[in-house]
Amino acid sequence: MQVIHQPRVAWDMARTIGGAFHDETLFGWLRGELDSLFGPAAGTALAESRDRVHRAGDARLPVETGLWRVRIEDALRQRPELGGELAGLASIARARRP
Repeated sequence: MQVIHQPRVAWDMARTIGGAFHDETLFGWLRGELDSLFGPAAGTALAESRDRVHRAGDARLPVETGLWRVRIEDALRQRPELGGELAGLASIARARRP
């Protein structure tokens, strides 16, 4: 049985999300994946985060990344079975980045 370190998975996913804000292809793929895992509200929240970064500039990026870390960590507390899938998404996203 594999042990998933939830805070690490949450941090890796949050960094992945932050990195996708300036990459339309990666962002679209990631939004679809999060929609399928957490429902359309997650995709909407993701788009809102990206919009805030685009409006305020990259100075807003650490704030949005931190918010996503907390959201994902909370989600993993409720649904720990998603840890492996989220870790996999972060790995795939890193491989897809230019």
